[in-house]
Amino acid sequence: MSFLYNTLISITSFVLKGIALFNEKIKSGVAGRKQTLSTLQSNINKTDSCIWFHCASLGEYEQGLPVFKEVRKQYPKHKIVLSFFSPSGYEVRKNTDAADIVVYIPLDTKGNAKKFLDIVNPELTVFVKYDIWPNFLNELKSRNKKAILIAALFRPKQSYFKFYGKQFRNALFAFDHIFVQNESSKQLLKQINYHNVTVSGDTRFDRVFNQLEQNNNLDFIKEFKQDSICIVAGSTWPDDEQVLVDFINQNASEKIKFIIAPHNIKTTQINKLKGQLKVSTVQFSEKEDQNLKEHQVFILDTIGLLSKVYHYADIAYVGGAMGNTGLHNTLEPAVFGIPVIIGKNYKKFPEAYDLIANGGMFSIKNKEELNKTLSELVQNEEKRREIGLRNLNFIKKNTGSVIQIMDFLRR
Repeated sequence: MSFLYNTLISITSFVLKGIALFNEKIKSGVAGRKQTLSTLQSNINKTDSCIWFHCASLGEYEQGLPVFKEVRKQYPKHKIVLSFFSPSGYEVRKNTDAADIVVYIPLDTKGNAKKFLDIVNPELTVFVKYDIWPNFLNELKSRNKKAILIAALFRPKQSYFKFYGKQFRNALFAFDHIFVQNESSKQLLKQINYHNVTVSGDTRFDRVFNQLEQNNNLDFIKEFKQDSICIVAGSTWPDDEQVLVDFINQNASEKIKFIIAPHNIKTTQINKLKGQLKVSTVQFSEKEDQNLKEHQVFILDTIGLLSKVYHYADIAYVGGAMGNTGLHNTLEPAVFGIPVIIGKNYKKFPEAYDLIANGGMFSIKNKEELNKTLSELVQNEEKRREIGLRNLNFIKKNTGSVIQIMDFLRR
């Protein structure tokens, strides 16, 4: 199995280089990985004490961030190395103040693992959720380096629990401790005789709850919203926009306004969305010298502001679940005490099941269900307030994961 895995990694390296000729995102990752070792060598001395955080992409970074911040406070003299696999994480957070050095993780070969760890030599390694790299983890274990996995979520169909998954199972044993989101994940690990497990919940609850302590004011959104009911559609894909557009065209007015934050903010996609809208629309990139209050739709064609924009929402729609791209973060709007609507495909997202069961979230299958749900919420302020409070209380109840993780690290 080890031979097969290493062979596949080598093949993957060649394949990615080929795809990079036609795909800008892949090209960024390939180019970035070439610079990783030299970047580390330029910024780390042999006398430096380091801590290594690793995330697959932006979502895992946001999930790990409250832990990263607390670790940084506890180890102020250590250099923090943050690695990403995906360009969507690296490009957005390459200048984060949560780390001193941000790089792409090299592909998981034995040689790359040795070279990377020879330079970084981390006293502590923190992996987030699911991005398991057997060669890196085995090398950490052989060097007796402390490593933990946080916010992990396991399912029976994953390779760790199949007859062919021995190498990935073994990689899990490189972690000194695994913090999982739910009891079923803990039981799955017990089945493979891994027992250093704590059910600490999802660190995203801590992350989003901290958002309430931030300055969430955005003057341009305040100017746009005025006294209207504001519906924010966050991280939308074309499948989501297809069910939203009719309702927007029929209901947008001075009293009901909409903010759309597409996941894909490329000009062609934004223009396509704007072309479907029959009401007065303004984009973030074109907001200067505009009388924002005169518009009924605001397209957020930028990144990094959505968590603050939800502060102005009376109702939120979160994208990704009408198609198969994956549901985006529903906790971000829920923490502001508002009702949340999602699409139909959310089976891999336990927080969605919980929020629906708690009465604060609604799943819709088509335009008709969306129209009915939105109409009822728009017309009933008391119902919006009651439902939103359920979401806020649910998030409060589920915070505390970071405390458990930090208690372990302080031992």
